[in-house]
Amino acid sequence: MPNVVSSKEEIDVSESDLRTSMPKVLETLLVDHSTMKNIYWATDDYAAFGSGFSFFDPILPQLITGPQFGTVIRPRVLKDKETQTSRSKSMAEVFTPSWICNKQNNLIDEAWFGRPNVFNVETDNSDGSHSWETVTDKIEFPDEKSWTDYVKDVRLEISCGEGPYLVSRYDTTTGNPIPVAQRIGLLDRKLRIVSENTPHEPTAENKEAWRDMAYTALQSTYGFEWQGDSLLLAREAALFTFIEHYHAHFGELPREDTINHAAYIIACNLWQMDGLKGVLPRSCEQALPKPKNVQLSLDLGDDLSEPTETTKSPCTCQACEKGGIRGHIGAYALIHDWMKPRKSKNFKVKFVDLMGR
Repeated sequence: MPNVVSSKEEIDVSESDLRTSMPKVLETLLVDHSTMKNIYWATDDYAAFGSGFSFFDPILPQLITGPQFGTVIRPRVLKDKETQTSRSKSMAEVFTPSWICNKQNNLIDEAWFGRPNVFNVETDNSDGSHSWETVTDKIEFPDEKSWTDYVKDVRLEISCGEGPYLVSRYDTTTGNPIPVAQRIGLLDRKLRIVSENTPHEPTAENKEAWRDMAYTALQSTYGFEWQGDSLLLAREAALFTFIEHYHAHFGELPREDTINHAAYIIACNLWQMDGLKGVLPRSCEQALPKPKNVQLSLDLGDDLSEPTETTKSPCTCQACEKGGIRGHIGAYALIHDWMKPRKSKNFKVKFVDLMGR
């Protein structure tokens, strides 16, 4: 398992390697916690591969690994140009350069800290390009706030794609890898704070302290995405971000059980959803009852026979017809309330029920 990316080719997490080395982790990353089934493709881009690759088919480990399917799921920047163009037209899939993600994430932190340039200083270069210079000093916090407050503060990326605002292992538009110390994602910033406030010596006590606060960072970082392949890429990027920050801090990889628990939190917090409806993509169609046949007759008088015509009765989701986010018959997306114990009956809540709070 890689612990740092140094080339464009290395940004792609190998599902085959993951399945070989830690099969449980890959299975964990594929779970949809709204239905407790696997996330599904939610696109017909892969239908040409045959059975198991249609819109509503679940993404299974055997469909994305091995010699035949090991490169089925790839970051957008490594996809062919025709596929990129098609997805931009059909799903408005346009990814944001890291410097723009950084600029917007900096605005969030400027509001939270009450001062600019907390994590880095943005640079507009003479050639028209943009970059940033990382602030290397330990982050100082306002008197009324602590580093644990920052780690716990909730962040959400809507329609997250591969999660470029959350994690920044690579620039999603160029494929260029970004070193751990220079990353600008919302989760990267939280994990930097955890590392700055946890001793580097790899003792059991220090590892536990880092791990527990890193879990908290994951629990307070959310995102949703329509397409299953992009969602899996975002989950993988978040998991490897966790691993790489741990490695950068302690000089070794975390244990497999630590990685799997991180994967569980990530799978709960990065979920599949139609952001306009709050339900799983096109799940209202699946929930519709099968159309019934209705006999329509034409009364042409006593002397003539009455021909009949068979048609289908209309079956539609009224909320889909009217628009809006309430009253859909599809499967509403559920997320975890991490403040409640896992055994609580209400530890999962509908995302739409949180809107307006």
